[in-house]
Amino acid sequence: MVALGVLAPAPAQARPDDLAATGLHIANGRLLEANGNDFVMRGVNHAHTWYPGELQSLADIKALGANTVRVVLADGHRWSANSASDVANVIAQCKANRLICVLEVHDTTGYGEDSAAGTLDQAADYWIGLKDVLAGQENHVVINIGNEPWGNTDPEGWTAPTIAAVKKLRAAGFQHTIMVDAPNWGQDWQGVMRANAQSVYAADTTGNLIFSIHMYSVFDTAAEITDYLNAFVSAKLPLLIGEFGGPADQWGDPDEDTMMATAQQLNLGYLAWSWSGNTDPILDLATAFDPTRLSSWGRRVFNGVNGIAQTAKEATVYGGGTPADTQAPTTPGTPAASAVTATSATLTWTAATDNVGVTGYDVVRVGGGTESAVAASTTNAVTVTGLSASTAYTFAVYARDAAGNRSARSGTVAVTTSSAPATPCSVRYRVVGEWPGGFQGEIVLGNPGTAAINGWKLAFAFADGQTVTNMWGGTPTQSGGTVTVLPASYTTTIPVGGSVTVGFIGAKGTTNTAPTAFTLNGSACTTT
Repeated sequence: MVALGVLAPAPAQARPDDLAATGLHIANGRLLEANGNDFVMRGVNHAHTWYPGELQSLADIKALGANTVRVVLADGHRWSANSASDVANVIAQCKANRLICVLEVHDTTGYGEDSAAGTLDQAADYWIGLKDVLAGQENHVVINIGNEPWGNTDPEGWTAPTIAAVKKLRAAGFQHTIMVDAPNWGQDWQGVMRANAQSVYAADTTGNLIFSIHMYSVFDTAAEITDYLNAFVSAKLPLLIGEFGGPADQWGDPDEDTMMATAQQLNLGYLAWSWSGNTDPILDLATAFDPTRLSSWGRRVFNGVNGIAQTAKEATVYGGGTPADTQAPTTPGTPAASAVTATSATLTWTAATDNVGVTGYDVVRVGGGTESAVAASTTNAVTVTGLSASTAYTFAVYARDAAGNRSARSGTVAVTTSSAPATPCSVRYRVVGEWPGGFQGEIVLGNPGTAAINGWKLAFAFADGQTVTNMWGGTPTQSGGTVTVLPASYTTTIPVGGSVTVGFIGAKGTTNTAPTAFTLNGSACTTT
């Protein structure tokens, strides 16, 4: 990948007030609500078009603190088109759950490099066909014309069709804020969107256009991330991180901590990829769409420092963030610790109260007269992870409301973690689904130790003649019933308190007994 050493775009030009869109709109480089409230998106992506039966996920995402969800749709070019009634229902569910709804067409992904991809013009036609459904929803809906609408082949071709699609939607009468994704599969590593952002913005007669950068392994250093985001902010061109990942993959290791910290510093939105259902589950925030089974990636996004629970503010169109609210919540109760291990501890406390409503809690580590944030939660309980074995810690809690008012600090609780576990690993094995002659399996390999695992060899045995036919997250070797697995490049490292997931397709006979014993680098693992 080349460096993102492209000059910052020229400052955006202001638009006459009488051309400003109704509802969510752009002013001075910022996304605002109709009442002028600055709105910063904090949320996740949800793959609705492939999992139409999982609309409960919107409520689950909201319950974890998000204020926005980006919903994957299809226009019929590559995947079956989402109907007008389905899209209307998605919008209704977003509104019922007090979420701003970013709707995107996924069929455009990788155009120019992926022969199956559709064009932005086709995506624009799809939106025009939904105009009756979208009209009047400008307070609640942002239209993301097409996902990652150009690959790595001649990305300079992105600019003209992006301008044309924006103009087509405005000519059709759309007043919504429009979002446009970058080329290079969304990551703009050749700087085409960055260099041409001003001309694209200028093509929108309303000025209600926001740019979306997707940050994965291209953005693996702090300098790359801060340089890109600051270039748009300095030019007063609206930007958000429309997708981002954290787990290392075969292309590198994204620096999600800098992404989230810089977005918070610059008041830019971010939308993590993705809630659940990925072909490779390493990017699943929730396992099997279950909000009680957040992955380490999910815990980082929702409950970590600069995460959703800590930073999201509900849109004022739903009553959140009332500017007149200046009263702080009451002080939460002193936390109590339970389920203390070598690397984690669960804290619970008596909930605070507020004249409008408590929206979240910030957990801090206290020591030497200083504080450092360690976790956040939307409920009065959280599990703090990443601790060191046989170490003393002191924790306390703050409550906050939708307007950003913060309570006084709670009393403190002292916690001493236990010694390192005798076993170097934990394994959770499950059958995801079965059919005659075959099944899909999942192995979650955890690290309960005190040091990261770098490189591993997992071994187990099938009892009923099962065979592994395909695997992701690892490379299998099988002799009889015995299977050994070496990691993929993006699962090589298992952080302290973290886990990696290996999925596979297997062949079976009439019985499919689960393996009962697993070893990591020759040492026995505990099973859960």
